[in-house]
Amino acid sequence: MTQEERHLWYDFFKSLPFTVKRQKVIDKYIVDFCIPEFKLIIEVDGSQHYENSGIISDISRDMYLAEKGFVVLRYSNREINLEFDSVCQDILNAISRLK
Repeated sequence: MTQEERHLWYDFFKSLPFTVKRQKVIDKYIVDFCIPEFKLIIEVDGSQHYENSGIISDISRDMYLAEKGFVVLRYSNREINLEFDSVCQDILNAISRLK
């Protein structure tokens, strides 16, 4: 896990009252975090995701996962580092919508 993934895992996901899987295999993809109960995927994106090839790959991947019924949330490393509380609240809001 990256530093940002560890921060999210240990300082947020571990305290949630439901199962959060990390590095979960879903068909041909490995997602950073998955909350199966809500079919919610959380991705933490480093700089490679903002290059053309990364953007195209992420769009294709997100569309595939959406077809499987998943909701994908993406956060940059910068957001995790500078806006951690807002990221956590956004994830909680998504969970509330998916209940």
